[in-house]
This record gives sequence, structure tokens and C-alpha cells, in this order.
Amino acid sequence: MRCLTAAGAALLVALALPLGEMPAQARGTPDSFADLSARLLPTVVNIATTQTLKASQPGQVANLPPGSPLDDLFKDLLGPKGNAPRHVTSLGSGFIIDPAGLIVTNNHVIEDADQVTVTLNDGELLPAKIVGRDAKTDLALLKVSPRKPLPAAHFGDSETARIGDWVIAIGNPFGLGSTVTAGIVSARNRIINAGEYDDFIQTDAPINRGNSGGPLFDMYGNVIGVNSAIFSPSGGSVGIGFAIPANLVRAVVEQIRQYGAPRRGWIGVRIQQVTEDIADALGLPTEAGALVADVTANGPAAKAGIENGDLITAFDGRLIADSRAVPRIVADTPIGKTVAVDVLRKGKKVTLHLTVQRLDEGPAQPLRPGKSVPAPKPKLSQLGLSLSVIDGGARTQYKLKSTVQGVLVTDVAPDSPAAEKDFRPGDVIVEVQKQPVRTPEDVARRIDVDIRRGKKVELMLVSRGGDLTYIALRLT
Repeated sequence: MRCLTAAGAALLVALALPLGEMPAQARGTPDSFADLSARLLPTVVNIATTQTLKASQPGQVANLPPGSPLDDLFKDLLGPKGNAPRHVTSLGSGFIIDPAGLIVTNNHVIEDADQVTVTLNDGELLPAKIVGRDAKTDLALLKVSPRKPLPAAHFGDSETARIGDWVIAIGNPFGLGSTVTAGIVSARNRIINAGEYDDFIQTDAPINRGNSGGPLFDMYGNVIGVNSAIFSPSGGSVGIGFAIPANLVRAVVEQIRQYGAPRRGWIGVRIQQVTEDIADALGLPTEAGALVADVTANGPAAKAGIENGDLITAFDGRLIADSRAVPRIVADTPIGKTVAVDVLRKGKKVTLHLTVQRLDEGPAQPLRPGKSVPAPKPKLSQLGLSLSVIDGGARTQYKLKSTVQGVLVTDVAPDSPAAEKDFRPGDVIVEVQKQPVRTPEDVARRIDVDIRRGKKVELMLVSRGGDLTYIALRLT
């Protein structure tokens, strides 16, 4: 095997290109990050929070089970104060975005804190108050009152960050104080199941505990992300860190700054991803777009004429690649703006117009699973489902609202198509292939007809906990 020199390889690459084209030049490794670090370090702060934990029960040390052999040991060590309220301190990072003292950090850094203290790069300590925070994007905005204007960082355009670009992270790992680490952008648009607005930048710049809330800078000194999470079996950096993109941070922080809380757009639809099976069942040409699974009555989408089963392909001039894009785009749309929405309906493009309203972000109520009931017949052997009509007892057992109509799933056969699609007892089949159903016989009849017609996929609209979703089951 022959080895080429770097010059020889470059020559071969150049000869392989069409006449007049030159190979793209990648940016080389910086000689040093020293000048950039010196400029940016003063914009990054350390954040300490204090939280008061409630006293444990008399005769029991906090976090120890009653009667534990360690209980007496800790009482001997701690004395009578062992059951007193305790103050716990945690550490994180943040960065200044306004010389007047506005600081961005993660919500989880300051959540439940009784007191927040900011340490500037020069060592000055300042008490901070929380301007506002957003648990959904894990962002918070703090305010300190400095004696003089502070050096501030500037947001860049996170959309221009490319995989392979150099970045540096500055933060307070393990409480050591301001620390600079360097790496590259490893990936974009990462989903880590942190929430409905997941869209993280992945980096291999070392990020550890205490870096949370610190900035991720590009080589121009612009903030392109807020370091928020790491993947680590050991608790330390293994080269997989995640940052919230600056474009999302900028929008949320500006709303907190103006209103004290985010003001997200809402159109009143519930959407889901288009799978290969769903695309096949609906006769869609591709799996791109976002499928409308439910439309809120009297919401903006309903008033505009959007229907269940519509495929959203564009929103306000922006193409919709998949279902993940819709919540982010809608949330960022100004309240009161009228936008065009392109949908694909029965194979035809339809353009509708709706006015975006503000999302009501009240606390969500957790679902409480109902008790199991005996599985009645008939059993649909093709799909592995046992079904029943919805009567008063079923509504009580499965906590079904009076507005939910359809056919109740009472049992799911193991290793069946229904089990593979995560059908569960308590689900309600509302439609089969866009046709409403009210009895198990309706479902069986609809499936039998489609099997005779040679259909391979059955599309069902299912209500689970009051939320509608489409599920495509293969018949063969």
C-alpha cells in the first residue's frame, strides 16, 4: 500500500475537481484560545444558590429510613441539631447579557432557591433576584445591581453553527471557579427528551457539573448556546454535552425581560410524526410534514378550517420537515399575527389562514391509570385487540370523560401488531380509516372490508387520556 504526502493528496483532489473549482478550505485549529478567553471570561459569572430543606421527623435523620443503624450514629455526630432545617448550597454558571446586570442561566440552577448569589469574574459577590424563568426550556433570567456597567456577552446566530466548528465553553465546573474548555460542534438538532422544545447543540467541549447555565461561544466570541445537560454514566464529562441554541434562548429571554414569563404562540392542534405506516395508510408521497391528530374546538386552527388528518407542510412560509418543528415555530410566532398554513388534504394542497393566540401554560394534570377489567369479546385476532362498548362502569374504571366516544380497548395480546404499536387497556378507538366507530362490531366490520380490499395498513384515531393520536397498524 502506498502512502501519499499531504501535498500529493491535495494535488489529486484538485485534479479531480472540474476546471475552475477549488477545494473548500476548512478553518484550521486556532494557535491559541488565550485572546478570546481573556475577552470573554469577564462576561461569565458563577452562581450559588441556597435552599432550606425541611426538618426531618423527630428521632430520624433526613434521608435515612426509620430504625436505620446509621440513625444513632448521625444523631451522635450531629447532636440535637440533626433534626433542624438544613441549608443546602448548589453551584452553577451564567453570563451577562446587559451591562445593567441582567444574567442568563438555567432554570434548574436556581429552581427552588431561597437565595441566589452571583460572583463576578473579579471576585465581587452580588445578590441576585429572579426576573423570571421558564421550566419548559430550562432558562432563567437574573438581575444584579452592579456599582458600574458590566461587560456583556452577545448572542450569535445558532443556525449558522456547523458541525465541526470550534467552540469554547466557560463555566464553574465542580465549584472550582471560571474554567475554559474547548471542542467542536458535534451535532445539531439533538433530541434528548427534555421537553417539547428539544433542539440541542451537541458538543465535545468538556462540560461538567457546575457548567450548567454557562455559555457556549463560537470563535467570534458570540454565544451560540447555553450549556444545559451532559450524557455521562460516571457524572463527569465523556465528551457529550448539550447546549440550548442561542436563537431559542434569545427569544425566551426577551419575553421574560418584557413580561416576566414566556409568551408562546398557540393554534389549537395536536400533531404527531408521520411514520412509514401512516404515510402508507394515507397515501402520502413522503414522511415529511406534521399530521394533525386533534383540533381544539373554537381554537385558531378550528376557526381557520384545519381538520383531523390534515398534513401541515408549511407554516408562515417555513417548510415543516417533521412534527418536532411545529411546536417550536408556533411558539416563536408573535401573538396576534395572522399566518398562512399549507396543508395536504386528500392529496390536494390547501392554504388556510389563522391568527396565532397565546398559549395558556397552566400546570398539566398527571394522568391516573385506571383499574383493569375483564377482557370482553370479540377479540380481533388480526390486530391483537380486545374491545368493548363504553358504559358507565368503563368510564369510571378508566376515568373517561363523557365527551369521549368510541370503542374501548380492554386487552392487548402480547407480541401482536397492537402491542408493537403500544396500544394499552383504556385506549379508545374513535375512528377506523377516517370512519367513526361506536361498537366492537363497527371496528371488526371496517377491518374485514379493508382486508378484502387488499389494504395492508389500518389507520386508527385513538383517544388516550383525552388526547387524540393516529396509530397505523399493519394487517399483514
